[in-house]
Amino acid sequence: ILSLTLAQLSQQLRDGQLSAVQVLQAFQEKAISENDKLNCLTEPVPDALVGTMQGSSQRGKEGLLHGVPVSIKDNVNIKGMATTMGVTKHLDIPADEDAVIVQVLKKQGAVPFVKTNVPQTLLSMACSNPVFGETLNPVDPTRSPGGSSGGEGALIRSGGSVLGVGSDIAGSARIPAHFCGIHGFKPTAYRIRWASLVSSHTGPVSLLSSIQKEQKRLGAIIWLDTRLKFSTKELQIYLTSLMCPFLLQIYDDKKPMRIGYFPALQSCPPTPSMGRAVIMAKEALEKAGHTLVVFDPPDQMYAIMDLAFRLISADGGKTFYTEWLKDEIIDDRIKSQVSLMTMPYYLRNIMGFLLRPICEISLYLFRSIYELWQRLVEREEYIQKFLADWREKELDVLLCPAFAIPACKPQHAGPIILAASYTVLFNLLNFPAGVVPVTTVTEEDDRLLDDWRGYGNDLFDRLFKQTSRGAVGLPVAVQCVALPWQEEKCLRLMKEVETVCPV
Repeated sequence: ILSLTLAQLSQQLRDGQLSAVQVLQAFQEKAISENDKLNCLTEPVPDALVGTMQGSSQRGKEGLLHGVPVSIKDNVNIKGMATTMGVTKHLDIPADEDAVIVQVLKKQGAVPFVKTNVPQTLLSMACSNPVFGETLNPVDPTRSPGGSSGGEGALIRSGGSVLGVGSDIAGSARIPAHFCGIHGFKPTAYRIRWASLVSSHTGPVSLLSSIQKEQKRLGAIIWLDTRLKFSTKELQIYLTSLMCPFLLQIYDDKKPMRIGYFPALQSCPPTPSMGRAVIMAKEALEKAGHTLVVFDPPDQMYAIMDLAFRLISADGGKTFYTEWLKDEIIDDRIKSQVSLMTMPYYLRNIMGFLLRPICEISLYLFRSIYELWQRLVEREEYIQKFLADWREKELDVLLCPAFAIPACKPQHAGPIILAASYTVLFNLLNFPAGVVPVTTVTEEDDRLLDDWRGYGNDLFDRLFKQTSRGAVGLPVAVQCVALPWQEEKCLRLMKEVETVCPV
C-alpha cells in the first residue's frame, strides 16, 4: 500500500481492491513509526477512522480521492482541532469549521488523518516550537526539514503520507520540498481559496500566500490537478473565480518551450551545488529540444530587500510579537527573526551602519521603510517591469534555483533568511512555482565551497558556507516558474525536468 502512487492508490480504492480502512490504518501505522524518529506530527485526527468507516458505507465511492489519507499542515483548520502554530495560547481553542481546502478534500472522499508540525508562528526555515518540539530531516537528522511546512516535508519523504497540504508565503512549502527531496507546487494566490488558514500576519495583503501541494512524486500533483472535477456549487467553495479550470491541452502540449533561466541572483549567489543543478537541467532540456535563453530578473536587490522582505515585516513586527508571542516562550530557532522584526527603525539604521564593514547587505535590512501603501504601489510597478522583460524574451516558463543552499543546520535557519530570496521573489510577483529534485550534493560541490565567496564574502556568505559544509548526499532541487494563472505551463516544465533529470 505504502509503495503505490496516488493514482494507483486511488484507483485500487475505487475498484475495491483495497478498503479505505485498510489503507488508512497502513498510513497511520507508518506515520506514527516515522514520527517516533522525526517528530513530524502534532496530533492524529481523532475521527479519521470513524469517518472512513462511515464514508465507506454511506457516501459510496464517487469521490476521486475516496479513502486516500491526506496529511494537513498545522495552520490549516480542521473542525474541533486546535490550530496552534506552536503557540501555547491556542492549545485550547478548537477550530469552528474546516478550512475550505479540507472541505474540498473531504467532498472528494479524502481522509485527513494527521496534522503536521510547523515552526513557531511559521516564520522560520527550521521546524521547531515549544509545544511540539523540533522536526528532523529524514535524509539527514542533523539538518532542518525546512519551514514552515517542515512536518509535511519530513512525513512525505519518509513515506508516511502520499499527499500533503501546506501553505506558502515566502517559500514555506517549496523550501521543505527542496530540503527533503520531494516535489512542491505553489499555485497563483487565490486560485485555491485559503479561508480558515491561520497566519501570524494580518492586515492588508502585502506578500501573497497560497495553498501548496506536496508529494513525493510529481505525478501525484499532476494527476490530482488534471482529474479533479467539481459541480458549480463545489467550485464556488473551491475557487475564487470560476474561470480557472485546469486546461489539460496546455499541459499536454508537445511543442518545444522557450525557457528562460538564471543560475544565480546577483544579490544572493547560490552555493555550488545549487547553481550546478540549474545548469545541469538547462543542458538536459536543450538536448530534449527546448530553447533556453538567459533571463536576469530586473532590479534584484530592490525587489527582494526593499520590497519582499520589508513587506513581510511592514508593521515592524507588532502583530507578530504582540498578538502571537506576547507572554509566550520564544523558540530558540526564531529568536533572531523576532529581534530583527521588532527592532525600532532607528536601531535598524544604527545596526546597518555598524555592520556595514562585515555585511554590506545589512543596510537593506535595517533601513526604515516607506509607508506600507507606497510599498504596495511599488510592488505593482515592479511586477509590470518583470512582465515586460519576460515578454521581451518571449518566454513560456522560467528555470532557476530553488534556494541558495542545500538543507541547512537548524541552528543556522534564522541567520540565513536571505537564502529564501529565490522563493520569496515569486510570492512578491504572485507567479506559480514548483520545485523538482534533480541531483544531490557531491564531493566536488563541497570542495568548491573553499573558493566560493557569494555576494562579497560577507557575514551572510560565511554563514551560507558554514551551514553547507558536509552536505554531501543531500537533495538539490530546481525551481520551475510560470506567469500568473498558468499553472499548466509550470507543471509541464516540472514534468519535463523530472523526465530529463531523473534522480
